[in-house]
Amino acid sequence: MQVDLIFNFTQVVYSLVLGILAFQATSRTLQDVSMQERHEQWMARYDIVYKDSQEKEKRFNIFKDNVKYIDDFNNAATKPYKLAVNKFADLTNEEFTASRNRFKGHMCSSITRTPTFKYENVTAAPSSIDWRQKGAVTPIKNQGQCGCCWAFSAVAAMEGITKLSTGNLISLSEQELVDCDTSGVDQGCEGGLMDDAFKFIIQNHGLATETKYPYEGVDGSCNSNGKANHAASIKGYEDVPANSEQALQKAVANQPVSVAIDASGSDFQFYSSGVFTGSCGTELDHGVTAVGYGADGSTAYWLVKNSWGTEWGEEGYIRMQRNVDAKEGLCGIAMQASYPTA
Repeated sequence: MQVDLIFNFTQVVYSLVLGILAFQATSRTLQDVSMQERHEQWMARYDIVYKDSQEKEKRFNIFKDNVKYIDDFNNAATKPYKLAVNKFADLTNEEFTASRNRFKGHMCSSITRTPTFKYENVTAAPSSIDWRQKGAVTPIKNQGQCGCCWAFSAVAAMEGITKLSTGNLISLSEQELVDCDTSGVDQGCEGGLMDDAFKFIIQNHGLATETKYPYEGVDGSCNSNGKANHAASIKGYEDVPANSEQALQKAVANQPVSVAIDASGSDFQFYSSGVFTGSCGTELDHGVTAVGYGADGSTAYWLVKNSWGTEWGEEGYIRMQRNVDAKEGLCGIAMQASYPTA
């Protein structure tokens, strides 16, 4: 009798263990199916087609890891910003930064910064400003997989000063910089510097419109016909004193300013909304444009125009924490800012 009881108990335990294992396996399968459905829906939304099943499997696994990271981050709710599954969700962070973040900040050590800063004595900077509301910012653009963030940053700053000096907001050509500004540091989709872009624009006597010299997203030959139709020009440029958010605020209070940041983190890749306070370094790798500043409650922020399309961030923009303890600013935003002069 006792043997039978022991045998029956063992069978029950064994059955329970098998049941638990089967339940766990089923749960995992359901999760995978659900994730596969999310991947298929994501592919349809962004019109993604992979070359073969192996590539699709590879991208699915990356997608799955990224979605888990994003979901875990948002569920933790410990930061004042949110992440989202955007069009970059099947890329590793290394792949993402390699194709888009090509600001050549590491090559700046030998470059002499301008000695003048015309906003040095500004004492009445407003508490907030948004150059979009003043008509000095063109719609969000998309650099695609070409690493010419430097060109978009410089052009956005030039579009701003053109509006302020002439009253006309003109969308100018990044492709002209990509194709024609190929001496020195600036190398099209392989990267460049905003200061060098300003130097080229001055020597080139201006830039054509986006319409006359449209963006292609690849390195091309300089189009002399498009280049001849210059719609705007600048007289010079100045560098904002390095490592001073106060100096940067003085400049942004007066015009949109090109800035360089460290945008290498996953939180930047998947940023969706809120004031970004994420951890980041000062290895400057991405050129963007500060087009305003303000505060969200007690958190001060920079309003930054990016060039990754409207589906990234807050319709193409990011608000980055301002007035942080580090002199370089969050992600190094105060390290290498500059602006064109009319």
